[in-house]
Order: sequence, then structure tokens, then C-alpha cells
Amino acid sequence: MIKVCLIKPGVDCEDVIAFGAHTCYQGETPKLGEKINIKTRLFDVGHHTTLQHSHFNFYIEGIAVGDVTLGLHLANVFYNSSQRSGRFCSAMFKNPDFDAMVNYLNSYYPSDPFDFDDLMDYLRFGYGLYNCHLADAEVLVKKFLKGERPYASDEYIEQNASKIAQEQMRVFIPVIFPTAVTYTINLSALAALYYVAWSSPLKDLTQQMADLVLKDNPQLQCIFHRSEKVNDELPVIRKMLSPVCGISTKPHAAVVAFGNLDKFVIPSRQDLLPIDLLPFDPVFMDNNTEELKTDIEISLATMGQDQRHRTVRRGQPAFTGNFYLPPILKALALGEKSLALMERWRRSIFENPDIPLNLACSLAPYGAMVMYRKSASYNALAHEFSKRLCWSAQEEIYHASMWVAQQIIRKFGSDCPLLEVMKPPCVMNGVCGEGKRFCGRDIREASKNHLEERRV
Repeated sequence: MIKVCLIKPGVDCEDVIAFGAHTCYQGETPKLGEKINIKTRLFDVGHHTTLQHSHFNFYIEGIAVGDVTLGLHLANVFYNSSQRSGRFCSAMFKNPDFDAMVNYLNSYYPSDPFDFDDLMDYLRFGYGLYNCHLADAEVLVKKFLKGERPYASDEYIEQNASKIAQEQMRVFIPVIFPTAVTYTINLSALAALYYVAWSSPLKDLTQQMADLVLKDNPQLQCIFHRSEKVNDELPVIRKMLSPVCGISTKPHAAVVAFGNLDKFVIPSRQDLLPIDLLPFDPVFMDNNTEELKTDIEISLATMGQDQRHRTVRRGQPAFTGNFYLPPILKALALGEKSLALMERWRRSIFENPDIPLNLACSLAPYGAMVMYRKSASYNALAHEFSKRLCWSAQEEIYHASMWVAQQIIRKFGSDCPLLEVMKPPCVMNGVCGEGKRFCGRDIREASKNHLEERRV
């Protein structure tokens, strides 16, 4: 089902690797095209930084959202990706490709003894909830936008109401839903991902990637090996943290450890925007050695958003048994329907021993909540919060960040230096940093208290 194509690089892969290696081994400028035995001189002896000069840009179509969030992006941080947006690409939800989902099940789990028709009924049930209430959600979004964002133009409201409604209503949709990704990875990282691939879709995906690389570079066959261990299940627990499904109307974050605040060098807004200078400017080097640890519980959809900050380290996720009910769904009194969907997934799928754990996770609703630990250096924290406390950020991840900031205030007071990087650009500069995407918020009121709750 997954289709992969390689966006061709400009320089031959082997030549780039050899050029880097000869730079290390020769006292004069290497000649491009001069070969080296990659297996014996580089791979077998662990000189893998030379392999990292070679990057591959893949376009991947038809991959399940769950195989991105709980696959490509789960633990590996050595990549760059651009994923089809759940906010901007409305057609992908309005016209779900059930045939693609059927192909996914037939391709990757052909011999498993689960009830195929029951799984498809479950998928249609989730999509039915989404479609049934989308129009009402859009009406509410328009109302809340006008109330919360007094300077939002009519054009902004019309352009964004459907996107925000879709973004909150998608919690009903299972993450087996197909999407697309442009994915850039270096050669040694691809070899490692190929080695540890723990699910049928991930094995197929990395095999396609390897085949495309090897088509033009057959001499690299020596670096692609599968693990001898049986990696057929995700590193998440089969039993939920709580066996009873519940509704949560807020994400949760608990601060568990702080580094030394005395060493924190406060960056200016110009150090973060339009480009983040903190990892490169020596002034901020000490910020890399002190960090903040938090335990966070958010929806599976928002975990995917959280993974965009790859300088933040994350532990293994575990499903908590809760379902995230966004503000619009709460206002529409959809709690009972949300529980019905979540309970059906938990009892019939996640706890069903006939269904492989990888498939059970890929069938989880977007709104199923997971818990994991995050560890961020102060530089990584500054990068994350400068994005996440802007009102253009998705509602749930905004509230998770707001929760952390409020805990810091309670623990250290409102003059804690970390709070200086926990402000959106409009509060720091008095001017919106989003240009035409200005959210319409009252910036004067935001400057008095930028940690306000939102519904949209």
C-alpha cells in the first residue's frame, strides 16, 4: 500500500561518502570520484560519520498516520520531514479512502485471525462521528473565533473556521488513516532504521527505501541488514495505564525535574526568529547542559505535533485509557459518543489478543491519549515554547505548553528567567510574528496575561 519514490540527489552517493572519508585519511584535497571500500574501510569499523554525508529525500504516499507517529518519528531524531497537514488538507478527511485501508490490512496483516468486517465497521463508525458533527463544529468555531479574537477579520474567520473544526473533530478518526510525507534521512540513519524495523509496514517502507538507494548504489548492500531479534511489536505496553476509559478535556503536564537556572542565558526574540540561533551561538552553550523534564499526557494526534521538535528527547509512550475531548466537542456534548468509540477500540481491538499490537495502535483514534516523559535542554525548550504558546499553534499543544509555564510560575515565581522564552512573539515584540496569519487576538490583553485558555 505504501508507495515510495526517491527525489534524486545531485551528486553520486558513493562519491560523496568517499570524498568525506578521503578528507579524513589524506593530507591533500580529495578528488571527487576516487573510490573507497565502504564495507571494510568504513562500515565494518564504525566510521559511520562518512556515510552521513549522503542524504536521501523520499516522497512517501499512502503511509498510515500511525506508521509515522509510532514508526518513522517514534525514536529516530536524525531526519527531517514535511507531513500532509491535518488542518490544511480538508479533502483527505471529507473523502476517506477506505479502499486504501482495506489494502493496508490485506497487505500487512494477511494471515492474522481477526474479524476483518468488524474492523471496517469500527473505522466507519469513527468517520461517521466526524462527518455527522463537522458542520455543527464549524458553526461553533466561527462563534468562538469572534468572541476570543476580536480583531480577526471576516476573511480570517471564513478561511480558518473549517480548518479548526476539522482539526478538533479528527479525534474520532483512527490513525490508520493514509497520509503523505517528504522524508529526508542520512545513510547511516536509514541503515539503522532498516535494522530495527519492528512492524510489517515499517519493514516494507524501509525495504522500499533501501531498494531505491541500492538501485543506483549496489555496493551499499553491505550496510542493510535486518535484526536477528524478532521485532514485531511496538515498545508500548499491551495493558493500558488505566483499564477504564475516561474523558479528558485538557492535556496534562507535570514538571518533574529542573536544571540549574543560574546558568540560563536568556535569548532575545531575534535569537529565535526568523531562525533559531541558539544551537550555534557560543553565548548559549551552557543552556545545552541544563534541562527541564516533564511527564505529559496528550492525544496521539498531538504527540505527532510534539515530535516536530526533534531536539526534545522523549521516552516510550503508553496509552492511558483516556480520550481527549477538545473544546468544540465538549461544547457539542459529544463526550458519550467519544467514550463509545474509545471503549470499542480498547475492548475489541487493543485488548484483543488476536490483533497484533502494531495494528491495534494504528487503529487507535486520534484522540486516544498517551503518556511519556520529555527532557529538553533550555535551548530546546526555548525553541519549542516560542512556537507553542502562539495562538496559531494547535489548541491542545498550546494548552500543554501553558500548563508547564503555569507550573513554573507556581514553583519559581513570575520572575523565573525561563518564562522569558515562554512568550509568543506578539507578547515579546508587541507585533504578531505570523503576518497575514494574524490570529486576531487582542495583543494588549495578551501582554497582561498571555497564558489564557482557548477554545479555538
